[in-house]
Amino acid sequence: MQKYDVIIVGAGIAGLYAALNIPKSKKVLVLCKDIPWECNTFYAQGGMVKALDENDIALHVSDTIAAGSYHNLEKVVEILSESSLEVTADIIDKGMIFDTDTKGNLLYTKEAAHSTARIIHAGGDATGRHLHHFLMEKNPHHLEQNMLVYDLLIEDGRCYGVKATVNYQPTTLYANHVIIASGGIGSLYAYNTNSRTVSADIHGICVEKGILLEDMEFMQFHPTVFVKTPFARKLLLTEALRGEGAAVVDDDGYRFLFEYDERGELASRDIVARGIFDYKRRTNKEVYLDFSMFEAKWFRERFPNITRTFGAFGYDFPKDRVPISPAFHYANGGIACNSHGVIPGMKGLYVIGEAARTGVHGANRLASNSLLEGLVFARRAALHLLGQESFQGSIPKFDKDYGNILHKENDKVYKHKLRQIMWDEIGIIRTTKGLHHARNFIYDMKNREIGRLLQLRLNTASAIVDAAIARKESLGSHYIKDEEFESEVS
Repeated sequence: MQKYDVIIVGAGIAGLYAALNIPKSKKVLVLCKDIPWECNTFYAQGGMVKALDENDIALHVSDTIAAGSYHNLEKVVEILSESSLEVTADIIDKGMIFDTDTKGNLLYTKEAAHSTARIIHAGGDATGRHLHHFLMEKNPHHLEQNMLVYDLLIEDGRCYGVKATVNYQPTTLYANHVIIASGGIGSLYAYNTNSRTVSADIHGICVEKGILLEDMEFMQFHPTVFVKTPFARKLLLTEALRGEGAAVVDDDGYRFLFEYDERGELASRDIVARGIFDYKRRTNKEVYLDFSMFEAKWFRERFPNITRTFGAFGYDFPKDRVPISPAFHYANGGIACNSHGVIPGMKGLYVIGEAARTGVHGANRLASNSLLEGLVFARRAALHLLGQESFQGSIPKFDKDYGNILHKENDKVYKHKLRQIMWDEIGIIRTTKGLHHARNFIYDMKNREIGRLLQLRLNTASAIVDAAIARKESLGSHYIKDEEFESEVS
């Protein structure tokens, strides 16, 4: 029997920082679904929020709650902001290097819906990549690649471990504590900015086990994404571009977003995404991100990653403008937990990072709060866990296994159909009719001959559509437009 003190499911910022906060004396296993850098942290561009000082905490809290349409849990938002000073100092002390000026002072940038410039960055526009590399280097515990978790071992309100495939071979791993740090649900949508590994498997297991998912109607769509690629993961154009002054324009150079909000490009993500989506549909015009206001040398130094990536597609930034569309970006909702990552009614099971619903984001995440969230709540979960006594009882038998039925012949076709209906009906602008159509489609697909992993995706999709149907009025990133009345609620 393979038994650990802690199993961490996921090797992004939350999972790795949790590992860093658990001493080497503990037997810890970090599970990585694919190669370690194939995760959302690696692709995060813009930066990480840090309160400027103690005087900025109240304003950061206020900005976060306003962006979240006042659906946030205020106490948890306060924890996020107050802890930002401590965790940033901790990772810098351990060797993380953020961008600084010639005197060594941190450089701050501003993004949409922030009242001030409080976002720090690394490598210009490669903050997630630098953070992930730093945490991988500092990880004191064993990390196993190609570990796909397909079940949680739960009985009588306690988690005893996981079932997973190791290089396609089923195995059972036991632990005193399991930390879910598996990320969001991006691969459910036809257009998304997420890593290919982020496919809502663990959320689906939680649905099956009766573990509550909350706020699942609040799926966030990033406004500025290059979707004209054949790959499922589309290319994000960081919000920091608009924070520095980039403009959203139509074919004629018209900055139409001011029709939707007086802040224009710097309105909150839900408003900007809806504005672009609606304007494109209403006018049949292409929409672009325009960088022509930037000086070339400065742009290439500030956004080197974007310059290189789009250079491979033939774009010459900042001279060229690039066509954009909204795409799914972030799950504001997730597996219900408290501010220590503890899942209600469960012993030995925690959730952190994007997989968790702490209440910090409300109905719409404020830009660049996600990397900070990963650090803050990973540390809190690790410290809480270390304060618990190890389980000394006997482990039940878990005979049921799905390891040999993870995939079925038609799963790939069904998966693509699911991704399209999620985009069409549970996307940026929703209708009651469309949501019910999606629910019927998902129910029908669940009754087909499908593999375990597709079943889990469908469980999560069901949770999203049911939550969207239950919320009758628009709020934040959940925008419902009833065709019968043509009424729009902002």
